[in-house]
Amino acid sequence: MKIVFMGTPDFAVASLDALVQANFDVVAVVTAPDKPAGRGQKLNESAVKKYAVEKGIPVLQPEKLKNIEFIEELRAYQADLQVVVAFRMLPEIVWKMPAKGTINLHGSLLPQYRGAAPINHAIINGEKESGVTTFFLKQEIDTGDIILSDSVPIADDETAGELHDKLMIVGANLLVKTLHAVEAGNITEQPQPENGDLKHAPKIFKEDCKIDWNSPVQTIHNLIRGLSPYPTAFTSLNEKNLKVFKAEIENKEPGIAAGGFLTDGKTYLKFAAKDGFIKLLDIQYEGKKRMLIEDFLRGMRL
Repeated sequence: MKIVFMGTPDFAVASLDALVQANFDVVAVVTAPDKPAGRGQKLNESAVKKYAVEKGIPVLQPEKLKNIEFIEELRAYQADLQVVVAFRMLPEIVWKMPAKGTINLHGSLLPQYRGAAPINHAIINGEKESGVTTFFLKQEIDTGDIILSDSVPIADDETAGELHDKLMIVGANLLVKTLHAVEAGNITEQPQPENGDLKHAPKIFKEDCKIDWNSPVQTIHNLIRGLSPYPTAFTSLNEKNLKVFKAEIENKEPGIAAGGFLTDGKTYLKFAAKDGFIKLLDIQYEGKKRMLIEDFLRGMRL
């Protein structure tokens, strides 16, 4: 099979590398255009582009996926199959192009957590299990027929970053397994159930990241884990934003109003919630670098 791979971040690189290592014929890669970044506004290449260039795989970087020149260039590769991992939504003219269709790898156990941020939302909602799913693309986002899936447990203190790294490897392995099955004509597609309590995973905005100290401690702890290391939960301290990367629950009657804090000025800073305290462990104060709470308190008077 001739395969065109579409993806942008590190999560997608693991899958692309797995396909290359498994000797699949990846004839081209489609990824995001280079973007200026940093103080010097130097053009920054996507992780997928860097990998593809290193391996000598042709790279396509369309600004718009409906661009006629891009469509013709893509069609010229005569791919039997397209594989999408952590990329944008494709127009129908693109995902319908290959004879064998277009396969997507999604970071959840579909039909649960369709959308842009499945890893974050699974932890924010306190799930004990997540996973990855391969499916054939169709028009409605993340609704295509399921090919294969694989599950992983979520630990009580696991962050979105840690789950991301776990699913990146599990997903890459599942994708190789999926493509071997497609190549052998040995797949049984399962339509996604549309009934039951379906949870969604929409894009996360800054307002979703602000900690509400009137919430229960478990809800707040899940929010912090689910947004760490990015986009990161935050609160206000001395009228500046304080990002929280890691915290722990202290099940103790607060005795002070929700949002108030206690500190010894040396080793701990804990905020009162509805039913206990959230003890901050790893933070970043506005205008400063990320640091452990002891280092922060050493240079800050509260």
